[in-house]
Amino acid sequence: MADGPNFESVVARYYEPLYQFAFSLTRAEADACDLTQQTFYVWATKGHQLRDRAKVKTWLFTTLHRQFLESRRRLTRFPHQELEAASGELPAISPKAVMPTDSAQVLQALAQVDEVYQAPVALFYLEDYSYKEIAEILEVPMGTVKSRISRGIGQLQALLANDISAAGPGKKTKL
Repeated sequence: MADGPNFESVVARYYEPLYQFAFSLTRAEADACDLTQQTFYVWATKGHQLRDRAKVKTWLFTTLHRQFLESRRRLTRFPHQELEAASGELPAISPKAVMPTDSAQVLQALAQVDEVYQAPVALFYLEDYSYKEIAEILEVPMGTVKSRISRGIGQLQALLANDISAAGPGKKTKL
């Protein structure tokens, strides 16, 4: 992280010109503030890597511009849409198609999943552990954890789908 007083002096000196540059790019006050703040965050985390302190201004403006371009790319890939505006594109699900699966049914189905997959699935979905934490608990590599969770969920989905199709439409299932 950058030094405290040095960081503060950089912010005091360059905040206004950076904000003006960001505003000229975004044409929105909130976006300009966010972009300026993100630039100083990057400075706080990576500014110590700058070898020539005389190039701080150039580094900050370049970083801000790159952050702006990245945000525009992200908007292009993932455009923001209001839910009401996109309602026509959402799939229609009839109430009959939705089978209320309660937690007891899922836990019973989980008990039928291969034993090697039960613990990772339960730790991930029921206990909210991260992959890394599960790997430490089970003493297996993280890739193995991800694989076991994926396969366990596949088995769980197959079990629940079989129970739904066996029960027929509109009937409750017993596992």
